[in-house]
Amino acid sequence: MSKVEELKAKVLQAQEKSDIASLYVLEQEAHEVFDEETLQGFYANILDMALEKLTETLESHKKLNMDDVQDFATTRALYEYAMEHYSAGQIKDASALFEVLSGMTTDDKFSWSTKLHWLASAENITLDDFIQNLADIEVTQANQTFYISGFKKEAQKLLDNAQNKAE
Repeated sequence: MSKVEELKAKVLQAQEKSDIASLYVLEQEAHEVFDEETLQGFYANILDMALEKLTETLESHKKLNMDDVQDFATTRALYEYAMEHYSAGQIKDASALFEVLSGMTTDDKFSWSTKLHWLASAENITLDDFIQNLADIEVTQANQTFYISGFKKEAQKLLDNAQNKAE
């Protein structure tokens, strides 16, 4: 059995179990072994499973627990999907996704962070401007999070403006 066939078998096994976390474990190997088209399919499968989990979570009126490995992997996949939209200039779609993400986990830091993403995208702030003017990438790297979790003082102004508009 070739490396590609072996990896496809592992991926299929993870998919059958709806195991997003295992797919992320296979991610590096997928980059080394799969061609671009197969790699795109790999990520599409992760996203499909994450969207299915999101639907189940919303329908059950529960929140994802970031201490649970599957919930963590689901949240990561959905965040990456939102950032993909943001990066592609689909700011309204990204904003809607960030709004959902900001309220769907039990992790207060993630919720606060995605609320800032949501507010920025709702104000039509581009991803480049968001990263340059609001995000603190050094802090994010020190935090070792999969999401932008460090912010500059300018981000507080965005929160304050949103609160003032709400009043």
